[in-house]
Amino acid sequence: MDIVPILSTLRRHKLTAGLLVLEIALTCAIVCNAVFLIGQRLQRMEMDSGVAEHELVQIEVAQVGPVADSYARAEEDLAALRQVAGAQQVAITNQLPFGRSSSNGNIRLDPDQHDPTLSAGTYFGENILPTFGTRLIAGRQLQPQDFVDANVVMKALGDGDAKALPKVTLITQAMAQRLWPGQNPLGRTVYITPQVGLQVVGVLAELTRANPYDSRSAGYSMVIPMRMGVENQSYILRTRPQERDRVQAAALAALKRIDPQRVVTAKRSFDEVRRMYFQDDRAMAGILAGVCVALLVVTALGIVGLGSFWVGQRRRQIGVRRALGATRGNILHYFQTENFLLATIGVTLGMALAYGINLFLMMHYELPRLPAVYFPVGALALWLIGQLAVLGPAMRAAAVPPVVATRSV
Repeated sequence: MDIVPILSTLRRHKLTAGLLVLEIALTCAIVCNAVFLIGQRLQRMEMDSGVAEHELVQIEVAQVGPVADSYARAEEDLAALRQVAGAQQVAITNQLPFGRSSSNGNIRLDPDQHDPTLSAGTYFGENILPTFGTRLIAGRQLQPQDFVDANVVMKALGDGDAKALPKVTLITQAMAQRLWPGQNPLGRTVYITPQVGLQVVGVLAELTRANPYDSRSAGYSMVIPMRMGVENQSYILRTRPQERDRVQAAALAALKRIDPQRVVTAKRSFDEVRRMYFQDDRAMAGILAGVCVALLVVTALGIVGLGSFWVGQRRRQIGVRRALGATRGNILHYFQTENFLLATIGVTLGMALAYGINLFLMMHYELPRLPAVYFPVGALALWLIGQLAVLGPAMRAAAVPPVVATRSV
């Protein structure tokens, strides 16, 4: 079809055509970036924790009043929890993947290094790896002789006594690749302070930080051999998925028998921990999806409204064309081509605007670059919506009989 008559008609309706083009451009720009952000949120929600997620139960308690020997109490608690039927592994740890409350340390490769190489999540506690179900892929596990009581570590740091500090650590594969790309990390030393160097004796497949900021650094974690007391720490129990509720209740009862004055601050499965951590991401993805749907619906309604308006204005012209031999297919094709041209102009402007919005988000919110694949996908979506939206008005136009051309205005 010759598009010159179509362009001539559009020039006579610059304002309405321009508004529709602007609407399509804004929709294209916002939808492309919104869909990209939804993908980012969904990808973040699929982040691997590195633990046996469906087998873990967490119980957090707070002590009321002082405890004479918190480490003796911790051993008593752990002994009682090991007696709970169905509890396969038990540990006390300072944090849990996706647990929000996090402990992190700056890691250097040289004690005199001014700026840290990276920040890593620091896990403390005996028996946490068998309890977590975290897989060791190189080196050895931590041994009982590697562990030091946390209060001894704090005192040694204050006194500058490096002999009383832990000597070894386990790190994740992601952290090892970041520190020594393509090299064997075993036997190398990382420094958590200029005075404290830890030798890497094992590499873990995966262990996500308690509060990962982004997927790139989420796997930077290390396990330091420090024994934990009972001061507001987390008890982790590993059991079969179908027994989690029963084991949790039995574990709480066992802890209460030892000290009825304890205050339980949290009791949950790891599935609940993960669900709570990513609830904001789910909500944001839902809001963005709603925005996309609303924009696409409003754009489609705009196309329907404008198409209906133009059909009403051009009934006599359509009748004349029908009287001169134009078929219904010709009229239908005319309106679809007209809409396609407007959508193409809008999509072109929308792509440029989408790129500009993404640059703004990259500069101010550290988001990654919008992949080029989103542009053609967005264009195809808007072209399809445009053609479907204009189909109704176009079919009404095609149904205008030739006799309309003989009626007076």
